[in-house]
Amino acid sequence: MANVVLDSLLKPLEEFYKPSFVEEIAINHAGEVWMRLHGARVPWVAYNSEVLTKQYLIDLIHTVANIYERPFDPVHGTPVVYATLPGNHRFTAIAGPNVQYDENDITGGVALNIRGTSAPDTSFANYHLKRGEKLLKVKPRESKRPDDPYDRLMTAINDGSPILISGATATGKTTFLNHMLKLIDQNSRVITVEDAREIKVPQKNRVHFVLSRTEQTNDFNYARLLDLVVRMTPDVIIGGEISTDNASVLWEMLGTGHDHFYTTIHAESAEAAYAAFADRILHTQPAYDRSDLIKEMKKKIRVVQLSRDGALRAVTEVV
Repeated sequence: MANVVLDSLLKPLEEFYKPSFVEEIAINHAGEVWMRLHGARVPWVAYNSEVLTKQYLIDLIHTVANIYERPFDPVHGTPVVYATLPGNHRFTAIAGPNVQYDENDITGGVALNIRGTSAPDTSFANYHLKRGEKLLKVKPRESKRPDDPYDRLMTAINDGSPILISGATATGKTTFLNHMLKLIDQNSRVITVEDAREIKVPQKNRVHFVLSRTEQTNDFNYARLLDLVVRMTPDVIIGGEISTDNASVLWEMLGTGHDHFYTTIHAESAEAAYAAFADRILHTQPAYDRSDLIKEMKKKIRVVQLSRDGALRAVTEVV
């Protein structure tokens, strides 16, 4: 009986995630579904669907949670549900105050991903693995950084290097980050992680996760957020300002292999930014060696330092 109910509920979504040419679908808010297509030049394609109301999506999540005996309580418990649907389709969903697409999500929004069918049959040759041939370097980053600071920043943005925007209070870190996002491919899927909605994302395929430092009532935390973000298939990840609460998780996100990772930190110089990031990680993960941690950060992360003198705001370092 339970499977019959689930099959019935899934009918409006099956036309989107079941075709063989679909890798996965993503819903960021009611009424719209994004399809990620196998091998497409523009990977994400959006479709409107009036059937996919907020109530329908929440009912679907509740049903999946009940059938697979998963906890689901967006307000006081866990707002996330993971399951494997019939046909071996991976289901990931979140609802409630921790997800907000726009100002219409007053009481919280809803977002979910469903993996489609597996990729078409391939051979190792499709992955450019052949006997006697060198492995390809995919998205190789320049070993030599340009001398010009502007070119260094643009190179970092274009090749997907992680960027840490550093500055004291009121130096314009969030405003600078918002401008950077305008330079990212409009077809990208963007996921933000903030304690309050400040980042303005021009890309339409986006999800905003919010973990309030003062109004959090459920058991959703940064550690659980890490797994969720990875399952949501982002092209760009944006972290809010680095704090002792989120530093270690943001650092782990940097190790998931995703390009275009951007975040901000309160520091007076690029050197101080690396040190502050490391110290915040050590607050919850004391096993790290501080010197090794900072050395690794300098290899992975570019820093843009902002400074202020009265009404004057300026970029003073790009490393």
